[in-house]
Amino acid sequence: MKKYKLEIIVFLSGAIGMGLELIAARVLSPYVGSSNVVWTSIIGIILASMSLGYWIGGKKADKNANIDILSKIILTSALFTSAIPLLETAIVKQLAGVVGNLIIAAILCAIIVFSIPSFLLAMVSPFAVKIKSKEDDEIGTLSGRISSLSTIGSIVGTFLMGFVLIPNIGVSNINIGVTLTLVIMSIIAREKKDKKYICSTIILVCIMIVLMLLGKWIFKLSNPNILLDTDSQYSRIWVKEIQTEQGTYKTLQVDTGLESYINTETGEMGAKYLRFYDLFEYFNKDAKSTLLIGGAAYTYPIHYLQKYTDKTIDVIEIDDKMTQIAVEQFGLNINDKRLKVYNQDGRSYLNYSQNKYDTILIDAFKGLNAPFELTTYEALTNAKNMLNENGIVLTNIIASIEGEDSDFIEYEYATYKAVFDDVKIFFVSNKDRTDKQNLILVGIKGNPEIDETKASEYWQYLDMEVTDFKTDKPIVTDDFAPIGD
Repeated sequence: MKKYKLEIIVFLSGAIGMGLELIAARVLSPYVGSSNVVWTSIIGIILASMSLGYWIGGKKADKNANIDILSKIILTSALFTSAIPLLETAIVKQLAGVVGNLIIAAILCAIIVFSIPSFLLAMVSPFAVKIKSKEDDEIGTLSGRISSLSTIGSIVGTFLMGFVLIPNIGVSNINIGVTLTLVIMSIIAREKKDKKYICSTIILVCIMIVLMLLGKWIFKLSNPNILLDTDSQYSRIWVKEIQTEQGTYKTLQVDTGLESYINTETGEMGAKYLRFYDLFEYFNKDAKSTLLIGGAAYTYPIHYLQKYTDKTIDVIEIDDKMTQIAVEQFGLNINDKRLKVYNQDGRSYLNYSQNKYDTILIDAFKGLNAPFELTTYEALTNAKNMLNENGIVLTNIIASIEGEDSDFIEYEYATYKAVFDDVKIFFVSNKDRTDKQNLILVGIKGNPEIDETKASEYWQYLDMEVTDFKTDKPIVTDDFAPIGD
């Protein structure tokens, strides 16, 4: 092992360096989101930091290619990774609330929290090349081998972090593991282990422990309403308990978005737009089977199963951790025989499932950050084909009917008109045409029989219909989807 000590260190440094990108996305997501803007900022800053680290590391190595100096660099990087939980609450949370521009906020947060450890880890490779060159004259081969090991480490780190560690042990525990691994790497690299080194290392490790514990304590102190902070393969998820004038609510937050909430006193779902989904029974009195794309905390399926004892519902939720949280935190009865859960992508289900439904509900959009593959002519054609005769599709969209926030509904209305026999739009909050709000878009197949006996129950919702909507936008297709994230 001693013979390949540097190679192992280079491999692990590459794995941790790339893993920092995934950690960064999870740390920043509750405060600035996880859009393309945020990912671009993270990747750009980390690559810039690594480039600077390669350059400075090479210059430092030329002056003194000492493995004990390399050990110090690795130990210093551990010090900065240990500070990530503290910086999240003390800097990221505050900065995201003060800086109005998302791009600037994301870039500043990435620089403050992740630029230094990325810079230091990048210094490992040039140091390794210089140290190994003293015993190997084939510099080109040596440089290629070191670069290859670093890159292979990055690949392994990416897959291990994204597919195994993050969904199973969470970013908080990963950060502890990363810091511990860097400390061990530093100790292994060190050759001169005198009393001064041992004492200074112990002091630094104690500082790291204090920083990590302080970070956890300040996070809990500043977020007393967070009941659960967990990571899935897809998102960082918070479950909160919030007090309002209307009562106490338990909420599900993914990134910066509020996905679901229920009144803990009454058990009723809090989101008003979800109540509009019940219009399916008005538009089609014979509807018995429903498909919901986008489960989140399953507040609508819970409501549906309680209200309709003679109907069934299938839920498509790509994130199985959401289903687990819905059971443990929101009271979903996963054993109800009228409920089937499919943990897969919504578009994939529309493409390949042979199941048929009377109603399809689409609740996978988050404002303009929509999964474009569910907005297109091809996706909606598949949805229509999945409907029984006289079936209904209801979709929740966040937009305005007029003004600068109206593009989403205009594109989707044009696309629904191209697919369905009849299309309707309903306001949810108010009738202000320039107000960005939840809108319910209804696509009707065939000529279902309206249940007039339900008119008195739903007159407040029916009264919110937009009867004069027009658009000149082209339809959205898989090749042309300007409203995707």
